[in-house]
Amino acid sequence: MYTPDAIGTPGTSSACRVLLLGSGELGREVTIALQRLGVEVHAADRYAGAPAHHVANFAHTLDMTDPSAVRALIEQVRPHFCVPEIEALATDALQDAEDEGLAAVIPTARATRLTMNREGIRTLAAEKLGLPTSAYRYASSLEELAAGAQDVGFPCVVKPVMSSSGKGQSYVAGPEDVAAAWDAALAGARVSQQRVIVEQYIPFDYEITLLTVRGVDPRTGETATWFCEPIGHRQDRGDYVESWQPAQMSQAALDNARSVAARIVGELGGRGVFGVELFIAGDDVYFSEVSPRPHDTGMVTMASQRFSEFDLHARAILGLPIDTTLISPGASAVVYGTDCGESAPSYTGLAQAMAVPETDVRIFGKPTSHDRRRMGVAVSTAETVEEARARASEAAGRVHCGAAE
Repeated sequence: MYTPDAIGTPGTSSACRVLLLGSGELGREVTIALQRLGVEVHAADRYAGAPAHHVANFAHTLDMTDPSAVRALIEQVRPHFCVPEIEALATDALQDAEDEGLAAVIPTARATRLTMNREGIRTLAAEKLGLPTSAYRYASSLEELAAGAQDVGFPCVVKPVMSSSGKGQSYVAGPEDVAAAWDAALAGARVSQQRVIVEQYIPFDYEITLLTVRGVDPRTGETATWFCEPIGHRQDRGDYVESWQPAQMSQAALDNARSVAARIVGELGGRGVFGVELFIAGDDVYFSEVSPRPHDTGMVTMASQRFSEFDLHARAILGLPIDTTLISPGASAVVYGTDCGESAPSYTGLAQAMAVPETDVRIFGKPTSHDRRRMGVAVSTAETVEEARARASEAAGRVHCGAAE
């Protein structure tokens, strides 16, 4: 993969150019991290005024599922790196760009394609790599779903093969819940596709995100793998609500988690941060999903680590040294929006929130708000994870997002 010998000056012919495909809150932080290293960032999204648009050197608006539009933008920008930050992309256009040497895709075009839907990555993990997973079936009709649910057993979980942030996910206690789960999966899918996965419900003790970094080892010049301390998180209806680091787990479970993560990211290849989601039951570890990019639960690292997951992603992309040092127990908690109608959102309570000890608040700058939309995050540190969680939750609760007057 291309590694720049030097970082030029943004806006000039010497610039190191990154095209960010997806400009939400995670993309915003990646943009800031790249710009701190002198990189020229082009941020693209499907709507104007996305969070990364506010901080990037250049902003672009397009349908990123349209291969011709993505190709045209790549040819216009001529980036050294294409950095996908969402799953809903025209991955064929990225593969063509990589094959033709137009840009290096982070981590790789293949990884982007395989992880854009649950079917590709689950099949790779379970059937090619033999990683431990829950039993699963795929279904393209209600009848297939009913049969698949019987095969894996009740209770089970139904998800669209293409969705994000828990959308369309249902817990199915018995056969009477299957039809509703099918409808919910179709409604929550990222694209209009009648394809779902039904998974055996594992009575796990907890779940973690293991941020795994593939970058260049400065001692050898070869690709190597680093792990951040495990991140615990709580979800509501499949959507992240709070996270904390480090998550407490046995050494045996941690070793198993690192082994699973290393195998899946090694197979996907390339450079960058991977958010590997794992279920933990005792010392046993089950692979769930992997995102080939910074993870929403990893926002806690903005407080807990010397270098956040966004800093690490930027460093890995550019082939710079990696440092995953944890400097303090930390936690994050989501600031939710409310339905503001056509009004632009505004925020109150920031002073009160930031008066909580060892706490910061990040507002994402999204142009519209609705109930349960993530509009910001509070991050806190403390002597213990429990205290950090309490602080972050208190701070997030003091911020109110409402319609501007």
